[in-house]
Amino acid sequence: MEYIDDLESLEALYGRPGAPSLRKVVHQLTPLYRQWILASRLCVLSTVGPDGVDGSPRGDDGPVVAELDASTLAMPDWRGNNRLDSLRNIVRDPRVSLMFFVPGSNNVVRVNGSARITANERLRHQFEKGGKFPATVIVINIAEIYSQCARALMRAHFWTSGDESRSLPSIGQLLSEVSQGEEGGAQYDGEWAARAAKTMW
Repeated sequence: MEYIDDLESLEALYGRPGAPSLRKVVHQLTPLYRQWILASRLCVLSTVGPDGVDGSPRGDDGPVVAELDASTLAMPDWRGNNRLDSLRNIVRDPRVSLMFFVPGSNNVVRVNGSARITANERLRHQFEKGGKFPATVIVINIAEIYSQCARALMRAHFWTSGDESRSLPSIGQLLSEVSQGEEGGAQYDGEWAARAAKTMW
């Protein structure tokens, strides 16, 4: 199999980008991009580090990020599995990319920039939920913002195809498979909802 390994060959296959795909890029929040991002309760945070790349879904029951100023976003790091893949990467390489989703919309808004992690108490307390606070906050400096073409989600019929997960293996089954039965299984699945409810925030 032959692979494309130079930009000239790649660009020859696709041609020039259209003017709208270049002009949609801005370098700080505008009123409409702000409205879109602050309507998003789910984004994918992508990071890169010396051990590789990581893509992590981030969700909240309100806006998944807060605006600190037109060039800066803040994302609380709520309790998870404590692998800290994204945070480890950010400490060693600040480059980040975020993709913001809003239910029902086939459009996605993307933010590229750099990030740092803080345990600043005042900032952490801005994200208080029922007396609980994130351990840290990811502070994102915006380099560029732009909208993503809707074709990918349209092709996937993402919001209109209904629940297609019923026949898929559970997390407990996946964990049992890779641990050869030492972890996971039906008991793990049965206890997960209650365990998650206690540590949601």
